[in-house]
Amino acid sequence: MTITIDIQHACDGPVPSDHELTHWASSALQALQVEDAEMTIRMVSTEESQALNHTYRQKDKPTNVLSFPFESDIPLDLPLLGDLVICAQVVEQEADEQNKPVANHWAHMVVHGTLHLLGYDHINDEEAAEMEQLETQILASFNMPDPYQPVNPPLSASEQGD
Repeated sequence: MTITIDIQHACDGPVPSDHELTHWASSALQALQVEDAEMTIRMVSTEESQALNHTYRQKDKPTNVLSFPFESDIPLDLPLLGDLVICAQVVEQEADEQNKPVANHWAHMVVHGTLHLLGYDHINDEEAAEMEQLETQILASFNMPDPYQPVNPPLSASEQGD
């Protein structure tokens, strides 16, 4: 079994360790019994995310994760899956807005993107349900809650009772 994950840091600010990123992606691959794989995880700024999202999805805004599956017109016997591009600032902002630990949201984005590289999608309800179930199972193996369930907002000072 050979899983190779190249990590690229192309942004400032806090991001998970290379070990965490590798663990999350490898666990997703192993859960789907992928034995040989090579992929890249690139952490980027909002500017790079927005440029890529505009170029490849015609959406002029940064996004949390973009997946670029490897494609070739020439048959190759290589385990290349492709690249994930994750915008650190968007992931952090979304975690804050959703009242989720940042590490949990990072893990979710890595797992979600890895499943996209393996051909999973969420274009229709059936595909979305299958993909969400896999994500939830993989994240549960990290003792992380279902990312699709609402999280209770933090209690205000008056609700906490002094």
